[in-house]
Amino acid sequence: METISFRNADKTFLFPNKTGLKNFIELLVKKENRTLLELTYVFCSDEYLLGINKDFLQHDYYTDIITFDLSENPKQTIGEIYVSLDRIKDNAKELQTSIKEETLRVIFHGALHLCGYKDKAKSDIATMRKKEEYYIKLYNAGGVSRGK
Repeated sequence: METISFRNADKTFLFPNKTGLKNFIELLVKKENRTLLELTYVFCSDEYLLGINKDFLQHDYYTDIITFDLSENPKQTIGEIYVSLDRIKDNAKELQTSIKEETLRVIFHGALHLCGYKDKAKSDIATMRKKEEYYIKLYNAGGVSRGK
């Protein structure tokens, strides 16, 4: 069984170098002092994720990501991360960034949640954004290939 898997619900995730991205996510989790046991990303539409948001969180609004931490040990990481490709596209346009950058931000955001980072309080949001930016820059600099 793969440690990290990418699944498609009702949308297809097309990203170059999926193996490199998976390796980088493993690096991210390791750098955050966690042991990665299993992580599944499920790529979907706004409507699909809205259904999950309503059914599991009782929230009636669109979101870009929902993370389910299935870990029993706080130092180990097991989780499912649902990602709306529709939200990524809209967010990229609104934030005037590329779809690739926004996709990386959301993917790393979910992994950071599983490493214990929150994003409800202003200070937590600021910390989360700094971590996202750090890992995006490291990824874009070839952090995987150099084993950083």
